[in-house]
Amino acid sequence: MGRHHGRPAARHFGRPDLEYQAAVGSAAVLDRSHRSRLAVSGRAPVRMLGGVLTNSVPPPPEPTASGLLAGRTAYSAVLIPKGRMVTDMVVAWRGTREDRHGLWLHLPAAGHTPLLAHLRKFLPPRFAFVDDVTDTTGTVTVAGPDAAGMVEAALGIASGEVAALDADGCLLTGPPPDGLLVARLAEVRLPAFDILGDRAALARLGAGLVRLGAAPTGMGVFETLRIEAGRPEFGLDMDERTIPTEAGIDARAIDHGKGCYTGQEVIVRIRDRGHVNRHLRGLLLGDAPTPAPATPLYSDRQAKPVGHVTSAALSPAFGQTIALGFVRREVVPPAELRLGSPDGAPAGVRALGDGGWELQRGDLN
Repeated sequence: MGRHHGRPAARHFGRPDLEYQAAVGSAAVLDRSHRSRLAVSGRAPVRMLGGVLTNSVPPPPEPTASGLLAGRTAYSAVLIPKGRMVTDMVVAWRGTREDRHGLWLHLPAAGHTPLLAHLRKFLPPRFAFVDDVTDTTGTVTVAGPDAAGMVEAALGIASGEVAALDADGCLLTGPPPDGLLVARLAEVRLPAFDILGDRAALARLGAGLVRLGAAPTGMGVFETLRIEAGRPEFGLDMDERTIPTEAGIDARAIDHGKGCYTGQEVIVRIRDRGHVNRHLRGLLLGDAPTPAPATPLYSDRQAKPVGHVTSAALSPAFGQTIALGFVRREVVPPAELRLGSPDGAPAGVRALGDGGWELQRGDLN
């Protein structure tokens, strides 16, 4: 066991190498209940959140022939007026609009306290109120090529319904407290799903998934898969100083056609007339030991650092140590920097597109 952003989380179950092999070869299941879950409901939660979120709230789910509710999720950020992040999150409905259960806000633990303070300041309680349901609900994540089939079997869902979910698709087995949300997860490089709901129901589900063959897995493997996918995490690769454009999450997190939201002026000005001074990049580190966060990056042309590492892992898929980190905009990928000192180990700098790493020939060992 360990702690992830101050909350208890399993680091591994004794053999991280076998957990990784299970994830890429079949399916792995892990408890990510250290993440936060807020419920927003009231007379007009969608309208009130519209002025806070950078993305549009997804439409309410619709019943399917099998009796489930099929809908969409939305990845979004919340900003202060200067365009810097309060947190990022995934937004989804907790039932139909008529159920009046409102919306899920599923977010990293690092964003929990600042987001609660922000929402309580900007959401009028006459129209929308926030319930912190983190302690009574949980998150189970299932990842791997067999993940969809195992989730369908464990929940008694018709074969193919979970597998058919695209990048923003979700299913609800019913409204709270008994219903679960099954949402496609885009944060790792494998087919993966987040399942949100009551903690007792998720405990039974987790046990059922293990009986079906999913390997219990810790956060170490999940972090490796996340970095391999080039996805930043708030609290590690992004924080309250980050502008979404710097982290490269614009295409996923910002709807430029929606109405006004806090921080929009800064985002539009950067989009139309400006630039940011740094960008999140992928770093190929060869045989170098896994660097700690904040390890500086140097150019052979400058004595001062031109960037720093934010998160790193030894990657079986890349065959080397890889990392994410911020690099000044003058360093245009593909490029090479030095890790830790001006004469440190070489660090290959690669761009991170919406589909992950933009690799060059010979990058994979």
